[in-house]
Amino acid sequence: MKVDELRLIATCPEETKDVLITELKQLGVSNIEPAYRAVHFSASEEQFYQAHLRLRTASRILRVIKEFPAKSPEMLYSQARRLNWPELFGVERTYLIEGVPGDRGSEFMRANDISKKVREGLQDSFQRRVGQIPKVDLKEPKVIIVAFLAGGRCVLSFDTSGKALHKRGYRQEGHPAPIKETLAASLLMLAGYDGSQPFLDPMCGSGTIAIEAAMIALGKAPQIHRPKGQFQFEWLRSFNRELWRTVQESVRAERQAEPSFPIVASDISETYTELARRNALKARVEKHITFASGKFQDIVPPAPTGILVTNLPYGERLSKASLDDLTALYKEIGDTLKQRFAGWRAALLVAEESPYKVIGLKTTRRINLLNGSIPCKLLIYDLYAGTKRKTPAS
Repeated sequence: MKVDELRLIATCPEETKDVLITELKQLGVSNIEPAYRAVHFSASEEQFYQAHLRLRTASRILRVIKEFPAKSPEMLYSQARRLNWPELFGVERTYLIEGVPGDRGSEFMRANDISKKVREGLQDSFQRRVGQIPKVDLKEPKVIIVAFLAGGRCVLSFDTSGKALHKRGYRQEGHPAPIKETLAASLLMLAGYDGSQPFLDPMCGSGTIAIEAAMIALGKAPQIHRPKGQFQFEWLRSFNRELWRTVQESVRAERQAEPSFPIVASDISETYTELARRNALKARVEKHITFASGKFQDIVPPAPTGILVTNLPYGERLSKASLDDLTALYKEIGDTLKQRFAGWRAALLVAEESPYKVIGLKTTRRINLLNGSIPCKLLIYDLYAGTKRKTPAS
């Protein structure tokens, strides 16, 4: 690691870690090391700012302050006390400490114990150096400190992202089962979508997948519209305002005027189609998406080839429908793909408990994912001319 590089951690679901690693490689960062539900890496200050704007699949970004041995509560307090905290953020900033235990068992420190000892050390550091201590704010702190303790060692970090990075700011309430924006971006990347193909989501719901597809196709950074002050690195003493503005301007300049290929979002519910349109308008990509209403089974592909990505009903979303109804729907989806989408790649997110096998097509790849707490599979089909449904005998 170079002297002027920052040590960083990007968190994500374990199942999409490889996608995040690909994004980090594209960003040009160094020392990429996968961990559980996270990826450690090193980056220049410019790449640090770019990561907050560009990363589509990361949940949070942490900037490591220091790592040290902490085999007891007293040692944790002592190490936290030694840090010159007033050099890192001003006493006028409110803060919160998030203790994260990595070990299980009654002999190990709990989350509250970890945060308490770090807080006591921080307050002592401020009192000795500036004669004042900053205030704790449990709701909207300007500074969030994460203390991860495992194996007798503590990693102290600033959460520099603030709001979770899946919160792009465009999604409104109105759909019973939306997926996170970061998961939608992961589905697209796992399906191989990069904006160089026509795109269709035939069951778009609130439009999250189609909106993320539009941003990819336009080369639009997912967090470029986040308001001033909502990234928490903006409240640290190390904040380089001039470089941050330069990075923002550079990222904005890379946005294309139009996508190269059509992006279509459709849903059987006109209410959801209109919700998707409103969300797309708030994301400033509405004019680049064609919206329609209709059944999956009636959709005409917008091009001879392309990529279809959608989140199928799981059963929970069909409160009045029986398993037989869901099975019939999945069969019809398989028939529609076979009959109309030769030349396309289809990526379907389905619940593990759903009757997805009746789709009856041979998958190119199956990927285990979690949609919230629901175990799911992303089924990827490459549909060629003459594609046949599988039968029980086959």
